[in-house]
Amino acid sequence: MTAKLFAEPSTFKTSATRRIPARGLGQESAGRGGLRFPLLLIVAATAGWLPWGENPTASALDYVLLKRDGGILNLAGRILVENQDGSLLLETPDTRYWVIQPEEIVDRSRNGEPFRFLSPEELIGQFRQELGESFSVRRTANYLIFYNCGESYAAWCGWLLERLYTAFTTFWSRRGVPIRQPEIPLVAIIFPTKSTFVQYAKQDVGEAAAAIIGYYHLEKNFTVLYDLTETSAISPLAARRSLTEINRLLAHPESYRAVATIVHEATHQLCYNTGLFSRMAETPVWLAEGIATFFETPDLQSTAGWRSVGEINPKRLEDFRKSRSRGTRQPLVTLIESDDRFRDTSTALEAYAEAWALCYFLLKRYPQKMAAYVKLMGQKLPVEPYPPKSRLEDFERIFGPLPALEAEFLRFITRQL
Repeated sequence: MTAKLFAEPSTFKTSATRRIPARGLGQESAGRGGLRFPLLLIVAATAGWLPWGENPTASALDYVLLKRDGGILNLAGRILVENQDGSLLLETPDTRYWVIQPEEIVDRSRNGEPFRFLSPEELIGQFRQELGESFSVRRTANYLIFYNCGESYAAWCGWLLERLYTAFTTFWSRRGVPIRQPEIPLVAIIFPTKSTFVQYAKQDVGEAAAAIIGYYHLEKNFTVLYDLTETSAISPLAARRSLTEINRLLAHPESYRAVATIVHEATHQLCYNTGLFSRMAETPVWLAEGIATFFETPDLQSTAGWRSVGEINPKRLEDFRKSRSRGTRQPLVTLIESDDRFRDTSTALEAYAEAWALCYFLLKRYPQKMAAYVKLMGQKLPVEPYPPKSRLEDFERIFGPLPALEAEFLRFITRQL
């Protein structure tokens, strides 16, 4: 098992193991191995992983002493999955996942103490120790924002993230999809410049860091961004800049895609922390990316609510139009049965565009069926294999035969062009 990351897709031009191409799963960490997010789960399941729900002592606190990178780590958490070869998936109280290979394990023990998540104060202390004294923290209703950029920009990000949180949870709740409060505050880290962001992000995405705007790390469970206005935190301009001015700058058409990327990555974080999807289930990439692109239409002009949720995504619609005009569009079955189109750099952008188009169509035309499908995907067990045949059967059981649906889908999207 390896690290999993969601990063802006259109910028990825190389195939770096798991995340390979693009936005949804972004690109594989440079760390330990490299399988893509969904593949990771298939490999784990077929190798004999057992979901934590089958472990009667899953809520007890486990201690694992391991060797890694020339040092010794002493981790305390709960074992979610244990492989027959001794490999472990451990969740620590900060909600991070640790994939531990059997050869790394020095010792394991359990003392019966119950597992609990960190309090906000404990989480703040941990991140301040990890990030250093140059980082401040901003608390909002649902987020902890660690930043060493200008305070005004951190406040603007908090405003944006909270508006997205409200829009996201309201959208799904109104459609009957269960939403839960995250176990701990959601974490976002903001760097002052692109260069400082790249320096930090290289530990997760390697050299691809220079080509992305932000990312959500599925295993570490936080989002990493940088100040899109690139104003030094210690400059007089940063101190004087108001939220209104920042909003005006980033509402400009030239900044639209950058802001959409923040929203996209934050949407991934919400999907995996509000119970919409499980962080360890094999959620089809078209659905995960389709939902993220569905929400990436920020409404920066409105001061009350996120009225643009579900509006046409002009960038994705244009990419879809181009794929049809070039004659390179592939049948929907290739999107439903497999995630391969997202892994191939030559088809990734078209796959993201079609994922948006399909989600847009289903949410507009068949909202109740789409809610039922999302709930079904949210019930997928951790590390449970999800082969192509099962994917297609589940889809058609809710939406009907794919050929007829595809014909209707193309007519619907054509009217939007």
